[in-house]
Amino acid sequence: MAKFVIAGRADCPYYAKTELLADYLQKNLPDFQIYKITQHPDVWEEWLKDVCEKNKWNHKKSPIIWRELLDRGGKGLLLGGYNEFLEHAQLYYDVTSNMMTELMMVIAHENLEAHIEKELEKETQKDLISPLQVWITSATSPACYNLLPILTSGEVFGMQTEISLTLFDKEQSEELLKSLVMETQDLASPVLRSVSSCTTEKYAFYQAHVVIVLDDSTEEEVYGLEESLRSKVPLCRLYGNLIEKNAHESVRVIVGGKTFVNLKTVLLMMNAPSIAHNIIAVALGVEGQAKAAIARKLKTTASCIKDVIIWGNISGNNYVDLRKTRVYKYDSAIWGPPEFSRPVLDVIFDSEWVKREFVMTIKSLTSTGKQFGRILASHSIATTLKYWYHGSPPGEIVSLGVLSEGQFGIPEGIVFSMPVKFENGTWVVLTDLPDVEISQQIMNRMTSDLIQEKLVALGDMLTFQPYHSGNLLNVVLCFTAIKEF
Repeated sequence: MAKFVIAGRADCPYYAKTELLADYLQKNLPDFQIYKITQHPDVWEEWLKDVCEKNKWNHKKSPIIWRELLDRGGKGLLLGGYNEFLEHAQLYYDVTSNMMTELMMVIAHENLEAHIEKELEKETQKDLISPLQVWITSATSPACYNLLPILTSGEVFGMQTEISLTLFDKEQSEELLKSLVMETQDLASPVLRSVSSCTTEKYAFYQAHVVIVLDDSTEEEVYGLEESLRSKVPLCRLYGNLIEKNAHESVRVIVGGKTFVNLKTVLLMMNAPSIAHNIIAVALGVEGQAKAAIARKLKTTASCIKDVIIWGNISGNNYVDLRKTRVYKYDSAIWGPPEFSRPVLDVIFDSEWVKREFVMTIKSLTSTGKQFGRILASHSIATTLKYWYHGSPPGEIVSLGVLSEGQFGIPEGIVFSMPVKFENGTWVVLTDLPDVEISQQIMNRMTSDLIQEKLVALGDMLTFQPYHSGNLLNVVLCFTAIKEF
């Protein structure tokens, strides 16, 4: 079977004549096939140059005709232009063309109009493609102001992905939301298709592809830890039910903030069970604080510190693991190329600083929320989203709050920060990391707090009891009896 490709400038009369002759041959010869390509006059020369360079051909005019040889293992055999195609038709098929010049010009003009119309149709269809629907809760919170310029910069989802932002908050925040919408429009971002606000609960998260859950601001006074824990349930139930009902089936939900991040994530999972696997908690904020503290100690920059693992409760009782942490570009007696690194624990000679001051610094920052302001919060959320869509740096360990399935001996049914990598639009827990076993005492301390947070919030436990080995068994037994996952 003969298959020919005929390409030409859309307004070329010789392309028009070649096209009609090829149509005749295809109609009357069962083993003759053609494929047509037209290019606008403005781009024809560049297109032809690229085709010829790719195939190592020498051809300067319109049209260009080649024969496909894919069935024989080749890329293509150049036939030439109009004259060569006419000779081929006469020699092999005894067919020629007697088209007059006037008709050639008319058809060439029609070809150009048809090409332009087709390109316009493509553009129209492109405009109909739905942008990525991104919803942000508690949009008047300070973190949102820093998050919006990052989301609209194209750095998170890519410059080829248009986004439509919806800012969601309470009805009393409507005026602030309108002002924020106008400020976001003023950014004139090339990736921002639209930005709007929403204060009506029943319309929330409609067809959302991404939902970013920020710290909710409440005007109600909350007394005591137990009341604070229980106060998270109604809002998470509302959000979870609305996401389950209104959002796109592939929605990705990312939970950030200063307080009860793990708890809010697991409560959302309970109320949106069909997309629970796509709900995660941001741990990069604590990871960033740890990297910065180490960098200050080593008198280097935080970006040179890699592979810090945050275990446990992101906004509470966690464990910062430096056993895999490495420092790059470190000015010391041992030096190497940019990819050379050294274990941080080999570089920090002050072991007491690691055991005491470093631990207390991170504990203080986590428990009080200090320094976890809107810049760090927004950057952590944006970076996690970027990794989720485009993958984390190859070979690098990332901390993420995910639902435990028993990895590392962690009880199932709680959201726990652990080491992961992002690839192919999802995340994978790094269960094959060597030498990351956690002592039973540290694991019990972290899991006890997370289990109790969930039990107290759901009303299955009246008071939160600080961890000690004596009460752990009762906590686990109670948790096992009501476990949702």
